[in-house]
Amino acid sequence: MDIFGKYNKGVVMSANTPRSRKAKGREFQKEIRQKLLELYPQLDPDDIKCALMSEAGEDIKLSPAARKLIPYSIEAKRQEKLNIWDAIKQAESNTKDGATPVVIFKRNHSISYAIIPADHFFELTKPKNII
Repeated sequence: MDIFGKYNKGVVMSANTPRSRKAKGREFQKEIRQKLLELYPQLDPDDIKCALMSEAGEDIKLSPAARKLIPYSIEAKRQEKLNIWDAIKQAESNTKDGATPVVIFKRNHSISYAIIPADHFFELTKPKNII
């Protein structure tokens, strides 16, 4: 195979290998981590870490200091075809006490989205001070 992903006979290889899929997932976790660090400059980089690929538990590991500011258990999915119910189940099973499960997902050429429980969404959008 040459550097353009072709065999000598001109057949193009798919970039959709398990290795490239894991690399995309790893990069997506890094993007989420970087965004959280930008939103919370008071946190140290060690307060928010990405899980190793195939590591059990949350995809974004939060220190106790970070957990106080970011009360979410984050499952990151960078897939073209996502089974939403499986992703939610995985996020729920990995959720730490007191945290809210969230699935942040994206596919190629798309913005990222987040799934949170509906009750939590309504709590976030509820008017704070009605006069």
